[in-house]
Amino acid sequence: MSPEIDEIDRRLLAELQRDGTLSVDQLSERVALSRNACWRRVKRLEVDGVITGRVALVDAEKLGLGLSVFILIRTSNHDPDWLQKFRAAVTGFAEITGVYRMSGDLDYVLRARVADVRAYDRLYQRLIAKVALSDVSASFVMEEIKETTVVPVELR
Repeated sequence: MSPEIDEIDRRLLAELQRDGTLSVDQLSERVALSRNACWRRVKRLEVDGVITGRVALVDAEKLGLGLSVFILIRTSNHDPDWLQKFRAAVTGFAEITGVYRMSGDLDYVLRARVADVRAYDRLYQRLIAKVALSDVSASFVMEEIKETTVVPVELR
C-alpha cells in the first residue's frame, strides 16, 4: 500500500528536489509549516520510502565522462540463471547508470556515461565477456536537451 501524500508533502518534495541542502528552518519557511511539523513530515517521507536518499548532482563532463550512451539489448535467453548473471553484470559496472527491462522489440535499455567511444567499446567488451547477448547496439547522445532527476510531484 502506498503512503498518503497530501499537498503539503508534495510541496516539501518539490522543494527538496530543487535543493536537498535546505535546512529544516529554510524548508519550513518555504512551505509555510512550523519547523517541528516540517521535520516530522520529512522523517515520515523517509521512513515510508518516498524520500529514498539525498545526493549531490555532478557535472559528468567535468569529470571526463562527456559521452552519454544508450545501449539497446536483445537476448534470446530469458531463463532465471541468465537473468541473475545479467543483473550481476550490469549492476557491477559503475559506468552503467540505468538498466531497464522493456516491452516491445527491445529486451533491455542501458544508460551509461563514458569518456568517449573507445571507453564505450571497452565497456561493451567487458559486458559481452560476462553475459551472452543476442544483439547489442548503441546510440550516442549528440545533445542533452533535458536531463533531470526531478519526479513531478505537483498536483495537476
